Amino acid sequence: MDTVMLEPSLYTVKAVLILDNDGERLYAKYYDDTYPSVKEQKAFEKNIFSKTHRTDSEIALLEGLTVVYKSNIDLFFYVVGSSHENELMLMAVLNCLFDSLSQMLRKNVERRALLENMEGLFLAVDEIVDGGVILESDPQQVVYRVALRGEDVPYSEQTVTQVLQSAKEQIKWSLLR
Repeated sequence: MDTVMLEPSLYTVKAVLILDNDGERLYAKYYDDTYPSVKEQKAFEKNIFSKTHRTDSEIALLEGLTVVYKSNIDLFFYVVGSSHENELMLMAVLNCLFDSLSQMLRKNVERRALLENMEGLFLAVDEIVDGGVILESDPQQVVYRVALRGEDVPYSEQTVTQVLQSAKEQIKWSLLR
């Protein structure tokens, strides 16, 4: 019997999902083509939700994937990795995302507050995971970097999104003059 040695990879995270308490997608970011179409993604999300929304555990193996999850009031947070992925690494991403949002939403982590602060959610996820690679697991750093977006930061420290937003603002103001 041959055992296949898997090459270690920095591409740890396959998806970050947030569903409401009806299992509807509020946020989903997939980092590979495990589920290439929106239809396949939604089917996976329905499956994940049906298997996890009534349980107290934090880890599920589903469709050959490792899923770590946490729920709060009317939200379900999921971080998905491959079946051979380290659950602790995925859990670190999940906890970082949840704790970052908790600070950004002043501990009011529920559907309405999240929907009113989607920009912060997008920025936070981008600070934590990039293309499936875990960049940050310290919520303080994530919140700090997300907060910086409104201030003047040297271009070398800005994300591409911040630079583009800044450029859009400058163009808008130059057109309004």
